[in-house]
Amino acid sequence: MGGSLAGLLAAHVLAGHADRVTVVERDRFPDGGEPRPGVPQGRHPHVLLQGGQVALESLLPGFLAELGEAGAPRVGMPSDLVLWQEGRWFRRTSASTHIYTGSRAQLEALVRQRVLANPLISAVQGTEVVGLLGDAARVRGVLLRDRSGDTRGEQRALEADLVVDASGSGTKAPQWLEAIGAEGPHEETIDTGLAYASRVYRGRDGVLDGETLGYYVYPGPAQLHGGGALPLEDGSHLVIVSGLRGDEPPTGDDEFVAYTKRLAHPLLDRWLEDAEPLSPAFGYRRTANIRRRYDLPGRRPAGFLATGDALCTFNPIYGQGMAVAAMSAVALRDALADRRRTPTTRRVQGALLAASRQAWDISAGADRSMPGVVGTAAEIGPADRMAGWYLRRVQERSPGDPAVGRVFRAVLTLSEPVTALFAPSVARAVLFGAPAPSPAEPQETPERPEGPED
Repeated sequence: MGGSLAGLLAAHVLAGHADRVTVVERDRFPDGGEPRPGVPQGRHPHVLLQGGQVALESLLPGFLAELGEAGAPRVGMPSDLVLWQEGRWFRRTSASTHIYTGSRAQLEALVRQRVLANPLISAVQGTEVVGLLGDAARVRGVLLRDRSGDTRGEQRALEADLVVDASGSGTKAPQWLEAIGAEGPHEETIDTGLAYASRVYRGRDGVLDGETLGYYVYPGPAQLHGGGALPLEDGSHLVIVSGLRGDEPPTGDDEFVAYTKRLAHPLLDRWLEDAEPLSPAFGYRRTANIRRRYDLPGRRPAGFLATGDALCTFNPIYGQGMAVAAMSAVALRDALADRRRTPTTRRVQGALLAASRQAWDISAGADRSMPGVVGTAAEIGPADRMAGWYLRRVQERSPGDPAVGRVFRAVLTLSEPVTALFAPSVARAVLFGAPAPSPAEPQETPERPEGPED
């Protein structure tokens, strides 16, 4: 259920274990890399983190080369970006990790082309799932209806040995499970009320080109407004600004530009003075973290799995969604290939949840510290306070200390586990060292390497 990244990649994995895999998608897929209604964040910035790159390349060998050939910008961090966080500019030392910042539509189109080329996989487009077949013991398929706009339209059954919910954060699967006598999952929510707006611009020649590819100001408890400009595949930049509940960014032309003045530094505002807008501004406000705990005890039917945003939705400001979709598909592949254990529904669902755990801990941990946060999992416990204290010290040292920054970025980009932050060399710097100096003003060019730490 769902033809976005999580659904397509799950279908790709399942094709190695099934006679036939059907992807049911509410939209009709565009011919090229165009945004579509079923991806409400599609017009906003997306980044493919290092952990997601490794997972995608493992699933679809050669994919990163295809992405590069299609023009998706590969941006080195921190060398290629001017970054500000918690009152400090990052030193632009040599890149320790890279992200791809091309449009979500382009990346999804490339994945779709690769996956649907498999003759075992078919797509039913312009069709919505309206219910599940089966009972509390086993799900046996889905009920479909053409998206004609008639809610009383004829329904038809599609039987299946396994149903995978990849329908996104707005999934109705919990209600459908209850309708067949099973239990829906317990939901954990953390909502800061963050909202953002995005608009495409083309800058003047020589600016945000070459050695500086983009700007970004990270929001935090001491700086509630965030924003920046990230490069797209066609040479333009996608500009984003964000604020919290009650101070949402506007989408009017003049108001959008004026909102950038709320950032901690006028860098982005100055760039926009000479940049040409290429699109209207689009807003987005559904940014709560939501985790659906299908792994907990309850009347859970066999033959049903949830993945992607239908299982775990993160505040999009952290850029984790695409990476976790790919990492979840790898977890599904590995669980099905494990000859030592029978891949029961519960065991495989646990593996999918585990694939999203680090991203959840990062996103949820950061959002719990924001003012005005609400939700069933928003309370900060003693362990959270201790972890938060340590991570704040890591964050304070990252802008000026290349060694700490390297490990911190590896964890944030899901390429190293959180335990890497507690390695002896990092712990010594965090617990006993003072924050190293960082630039007083944004650096116009990257630093040239001077030693092994840079």
